Amino acid sequence: MRRKAIIISIKNYKLSTKEKSLLKNEKPWGLILFKRNIKSLNQIKELVKKIRKLTKDPKFPIMIDEEGLAVSRLSNIINHNFSQKLFGDIYNSNPKICLTFYKNYINKLTALLRKIGININTVPVLDVLRKNTHKIIGSRSFSNNPNVVKLLGQTCVQQYKLNKIATVIKHIPGHGCATLDSHLKMPKVNLSYKNLNSLDFLPFKSNSSIFAMTAHILYSKIDKKNVATFSKKIIKNIIRNKIGFKGILISDDISMKALNGNIIKNARLSLKAGCNLVLHCNGNIKESTNLLKNLGKIDKFTEKKTYKFYEFLR
Repeated sequence: MRRKAIIISIKNYKLSTKEKSLLKNEKPWGLILFKRNIKSLNQIKELVKKIRKLTKDPKFPIMIDEEGLAVSRLSNIINHNFSQKLFGDIYNSNPKICLTFYKNYINKLTALLRKIGININTVPVLDVLRKNTHKIIGSRSFSNNPNVVKLLGQTCVQQYKLNKIATVIKHIPGHGCATLDSHLKMPKVNLSYKNLNSLDFLPFKSNSSIFAMTAHILYSKIDKKNVATFSKKIIKNIIRNKIGFKGILISDDISMKALNGNIIKNARLSLKAGCNLVLHCNGNIKESTNLLKNLGKIDKFTEKKTYKFYEFLR
């Protein structure tokens, strides 16, 4: 599998000539869709077909960020007003009703994703709400109770698996403790490992998701120099060993403003630290081209896990 270690994005509803060339010749690992790419159900189905035709891969990884409410890329097709916090609130009132409702909701959403041809959704958000959690997380979180977040997160992953759609748990090892929006600035968290481990890290443990996405956050008591995405200490010691995540680790969007400096350098830093794939979301064709030209192919671990993902899709 001669794929580059990057997930790219495209600019509009249709593929440009340059985007077609990138997909055909430069071989990114996968592609992520956004609202800017989705006009109608028929349009997005055709776009997905064209992408897979160009890659000559009927299982080519195509993902979307369809959380609901605040983050709904399919809002031109469906009215998706269910947030994770809604399910968390229902769970607090009646766990049994919540789990039945949540599973039925996932069944309906995954049926639409399969109809479109999307095989990965970047859910669930496993960030725990804290007193000063930034509003960028807000209703995207299930709860301020890490045990509720963990249980509903596990339910989400398992129900998606039953429907043959992969998940991406995020933002590992936890974004709920951040008071800034990492799309705009680099959040710095000064909490101890003990504090983080008992709350923020907990929901990510014992989760069987095939994929996970990092947090662009500086956990200064663990690594005072590097955000989690660039930190060997956090990826190896916390994400892989303490949390025990065994799947494919994806960086959060490499074009976010929490990361200063050259985008090629940042992509390389994330891969060197232990991320398996780099995510690039802004649809900038020049950046995508440069990244694809400068990044290497996926490693043996990622290749093996990708084949397992393909087997899962059968």
